[in-house]
Amino acid sequence: MKRAGLLLLAVAPLATVAVYLMGGDSDSGDAAGGQKAPGTQRPYDKDKSSAEIKADDELIADLPAGLAAPAKKDLAQKLIASAENSTLNWRGQYGYIEDIGDSHGYTAGIIGFCTGTHDLLTLVERYTKDHPDNGLARYLPALRKVDGSDSHEGLDPGFTKAWKAEADKPAFRKAQNTARDRIYFDPAVRLAKLDGLGTLGQFIYYDAMVLHGPGTGPNGFYGLREKALKEANTPAQDGKEKAYLDIFLDIRRTAMKSEKAHHDTTRVDTAQRQFLYDGNLALKTPLTWKVYGETFRVP
Repeated sequence: MKRAGLLLLAVAPLATVAVYLMGGDSDSGDAAGGQKAPGTQRPYDKDKSSAEIKADDELIADLPAGLAAPAKKDLAQKLIASAENSTLNWRGQYGYIEDIGDSHGYTAGIIGFCTGTHDLLTLVERYTKDHPDNGLARYLPALRKVDGSDSHEGLDPGFTKAWKAEADKPAFRKAQNTARDRIYFDPAVRLAKLDGLGTLGQFIYYDAMVLHGPGTGPNGFYGLREKALKEANTPAQDGKEKAYLDIFLDIRRTAMKSEKAHHDTTRVDTAQRQFLYDGNLALKTPLTWKVYGETFRVP
């Protein structure tokens, strides 16, 4: 999903501008704006044979864990939360839910699942399959009806209360973690490793996947990467890592500036770009960065 969290920051701890994700739980078709619904298929594998995918898996297995290492993954969530929720306490966001007026209905949870962008619906459907008596199951008909819109029809007044109550349960927190990894984290880190990027580059891909959505349209994550590849080679193509990431961030920044909700680009300018210019490709701590003028530190 795409997220904002900037122009409305003074009135909302998290803001999301998500791509309209229509259709089923797969990359079976383009949604509005030329982006695809998040699913298990990987656009960058679409032309690869099973043998090539297996070779990729073996290559990745021999690489350092990078951003997937537990401590680095936790750091990544803190960096995301600083931009999305103005906090480092990302574990405190499971119960977050609010309509921030971005035309995508309710935004909720640790990665900003939206009632209007299919990922929240998919989350609740999968969770209900494993836990049929959960407090959100009764809202599934309404969630299917409002998917792709900003409507609250059938959700008010009880859905937000039910979400917060369910978020107190370890099983639902685990379900949010699983959905985050399946749709956003794992595909981003996998592709970054195949592109020869280190831990910082893996985070830059992940943050872009969260903000811009896992779409193939011009402003979706895969579309932005394609633009970058036209201007620079990845390290896997014998390019320079810093040069490639600098161009990727330039392209991200342009995409953000083209959308009203993303005009504040400090998550790129005074965070990721600063790490890059400092030469911190391994994303080593301690870290200090600024987002929306607020300073954050991780020792």
